[in-house]
Amino acid sequence: MAQTIAVLGAGPGLGRSVARRFGREGFEVALVARTPARLDGLAAELAADGITVAGFPADLGDRAALPGLIEAITARFGPIDVLQYAPSGPEWIEDQAGVLEAGPESFEFPLDLLLRTPAELVRRLVPGMIERGRGAVLFGLSVGASVPYPQAANQCTAAMAARGYLRILSAALEGTGVYAGLLQVGGMVTGSDGARYYLEKYRPAQVPPGLDPDDLAGACWDLYLKRDRFEVIMT
Repeated sequence: MAQTIAVLGAGPGLGRSVARRFGREGFEVALVARTPARLDGLAAELAADGITVAGFPADLGDRAALPGLIEAITARFGPIDVLQYAPSGPEWIEDQAGVLEAGPESFEFPLDLLLRTPAELVRRLVPGMIERGRGAVLFGLSVGASVPYPQAANQCTAAMAARGYLRILSAALEGTGVYAGLLQVGGMVTGSDGARYYLEKYRPAQVPPGLDPDDLAGACWDLYLKRDRFEVIMT
């Protein structure tokens, strides 16, 4: 029986490449993003590669909708075996607050998306993985999870909290057959919404070379397959 990966925050960068890599390894793929039209396009592209895939529109900031999302995915594919969570987009660039300007409210958006929503997903999905004796939770975060960037203090703080949460989860899962791991991304992802936003806002010469999303997806697969380390940083 095929296993299922749920790619939350699916987009034209890392999400698409992770879905393709795992799909080519025999996984069925559930894509989750806010825009139905985008999901339809990504799903059609992956299906053309012979991957079994379906899209599920959802706002990851709406935690009340998560039970319905999980129910819809499991009704289509069965239990979720791998949760891949890496929300991103231009709103992350616009949301950045410097350390001396960041008020309490500036932490709500990144904490919701990077800590509260994944914690709720883990609470609902991981017990089933443990019961089955297999599964994985894979996070994708910016390198701000380890490196302090004062100009994005609100997001770095939330990313560091998310990294700490996942590290604790990793320790708790030892010996269960379930793995938790982290990919830290130290740059713009080629083809992603964020990269396109930068190219539109700034001259191309001012935008650093992007990271190949297929390389990042390969790192995610390597983490999942080998399970010999908690995290990898790609720059």
